[in-house]
This record gives sequence, C-alpha cells and structure tokens, in this order.
Amino acid sequence: MSAPAVAVVVGVGAEAGLGATLGRRLAETGRQVFLAGRTPQRIEAIARKIGGSAVPTDTTREADVTRLFETAAKAGTIDCVVYNAGNNVSAPIRELEAQTFEDVWRVACFGGFLVGREAARRMVPNGKGTILFTGASASLRGRPTFAAFAAAKAGLRAVAQSMARELGPQGIHVAHIVIDGGIAGERLRSRRPDRVQQAGEDGLLGLEAIADAFLHVLGQQRSAWTHELDLRPFKEPF
Repeated sequence: MSAPAVAVVVGVGAEAGLGATLGRRLAETGRQVFLAGRTPQRIEAIARKIGGSAVPTDTTREADVTRLFETAAKAGTIDCVVYNAGNNVSAPIRELEAQTFEDVWRVACFGGFLVGREAARRMVPNGKGTILFTGASASLRGRPTFAAFAAAKAGLRAVAQSMARELGPQGIHVAHIVIDGGIAGERLRSRRPDRVQQAGEDGLLGLEAIADAFLHVLGQQRSAWTHELDLRPFKEPF
C-alpha cells in the first residue's frame, strides 16, 4: 500500500488569501495538506475548514522549516510544496532602513531557499515531486521605492531557476509563477478598497483563477514542463 500524498503550503495568512485558497484546492485533490504561517490562530482555523494540519512556522528560521517538513513527512510522501511567503515594503531608497531590507529578503528569498532545500531533500529520493514558488512583477524588474522587495523576489526567482536546472533531471518539477497585479483577496480589499473599486470587473487576479494555474502546472506531464508562468488581469499593462 502506497503512502498518502502530502502537500505543504508555506505562507498562509488570511482565509481569503492565496495560501489558504491553494491549501483548500490541494486538499480537494485528496492530498493531506499541511499549512504553514506565522499566526497560529489563522492557520489552525483554515486547517480545520479544509481538513488539513497547521504548523506555525517562521520561514526565516532554519529549525522551524526543518520541523515543518519532518512533521509533514510523518503523514506520507511529500509530492507538492508551495512557497507563497513574502512581505512587500515600499520606501524611498534614502529612507530604506538596512534592517528592513534584510527582513524583506529573509522572508521572500532566504525562506524560499530553506523550504526549497527541505522539499528537495525529501523528493529526490522518490524521484518525483513538484515545488512551486509564488513570484511577482518585482521578480522581473525593480520599480521606484521597491528596492527591497525587488531584490528579494529577483533572488527567489534565481533560486527557483537554479533548482529547476539541478533537480529537473532527477524528476523534480520546479516552477516559478509570476503574479503581475493585485490579488482580489482580503488583504487588498481591507487595505486598499480604492484600488479594488478602480480596478473594476476582473481587474484584479481572482484567487480561484490563480489556483487553477498552480494546479495546472502541478499536473503537467514531465515531457512538457513549464518553469515560469506569468499571470495578470486582462487590463493590466506590462
């Protein structure tokens, strides 16, 4: 009897957010889902709703990430890992504190390295698995006042590329999915209702539509793998 398939989603916050949506959709595939985030109450509530497990995790702490994967591996075979953590900060370069720059990098890039490494350590012996990284338009270009976020996301993209080239021949699918535009989730709706109204119908990326793309990449046959996919609303300039 084969071990149950396990998915790990790192970077889960609001219930109406991308991490939670991906967790729910992966649970619907029959996988045992482990949700990781910094706020125990939030991830525990989401885990109860989808029938998954919650593991409070600070992705910038190596011990936390190792513990997350050790816990998930006890439930079965980890075949899907999503890294969705990030912390966007905007500040003029002359006002950007060194600690802020480092903090943004540690969450968006260093945490991605730790999670990617632990995922690879468990997938390579099985010769299969998928690791998905959530990117942003900042992964591709640096905009004014976003030096910290751009550096972190560009670094994460480079980590993903290196992993894909190294691990692909070993049967591990590594993909980087660029989210170019605002996401129609709780965070943007609560913080920038003006932007939501201005965007209009289908002017923001829908959570279910993004999840559809992630699951499409997850299900790809290895003779035609996507490494990088970019998603944006039809009216978003690029």
